[in-house]
Amino acid sequence: MRLSKLDTPFYAVIGDPIEQSMSPAIHNACLQQLGLEPRYKAIRVPEEELDKQVEWLVESGCKGFNVTIPHKLRIMDLLDDIDPYAKAIGAVNTVEIQGNRLKGYNTDGPGFYRGLSDFHQGNFDDATVLVLGAGGAARAIVKTLIMKGVSNVSIANRTVSKAQDLLEESGSEALSISAAEQRLAEYDIIINTTPIGMYPKEGSVPIDLSFVSSKSTLVDIIYNPLLTEFLRIGLERGCAVQNGVPMFVHQAALAFEQWTGKEPDIELMKEIIHEKLGGKPTC
Repeated sequence: MRLSKLDTPFYAVIGDPIEQSMSPAIHNACLQQLGLEPRYKAIRVPEEELDKQVEWLVESGCKGFNVTIPHKLRIMDLLDDIDPYAKAIGAVNTVEIQGNRLKGYNTDGPGFYRGLSDFHQGNFDDATVLVLGAGGAARAIVKTLIMKGVSNVSIANRTVSKAQDLLEESGSEALSISAAEQRLAEYDIIINTTPIGMYPKEGSVPIDLSFVSSKSTLVDIIYNPLLTEFLRIGLERGCAVQNGVPMFVHQAALAFEQWTGKEPDIELMKEIIHEKLGGKPTC
């Protein structure tokens, strides 16, 4: 359904589903803290409505928008320009509107890398990494890790050919989920980039963790819930775990800075997420 035109400038996040997004809460808090007028809203956009809703955003005074599942690849066809880094990654999660022109960026990859660097004190170049999933977020993470010098990155996906497409420029390996399950003990870092574990699949896991090593670090890019079943099982098996909050706030901060030219308060963002989701998590 076509949305009505708005009178004031705004920012947005588009996706489907979108109801669970914390983006409006953290962006609006930072906009208000800095005394900036635009507000930020979540807009549900089904796949078949992407073209017309992007047109509506341009016509309605939107200054920029984030892109989430399932539009991170398809949105690229609708842009006038794409930042070289986003083009190399092959996915866009942030769009800046300049007049009637749309320029795409990717803050997912850099946001993830910043969060993981904080967690590992920047020392994981020699790590063996397994990425679960082969969608837009996986593409950003895999390409960024390889660009940053992490050479041993493999991908496990239900459709192995999709995983292989992301690894054409590296010597890494594409695996089926079942094959990866048997080899989990080989990996230092295991990253879930799938939506399995968030609404409506809470309680589900993207991979059987029976053979995971207690020396592995499990990372889930999901931040709602704070502790997914994937991470909960990892804790039970003695793994270090990191949820999606660090990636989420860092990618949001990079988008915010791109749009406004100002640095947002990352600690404020984290506090809001923890408060809304039930307090500071254990990971």
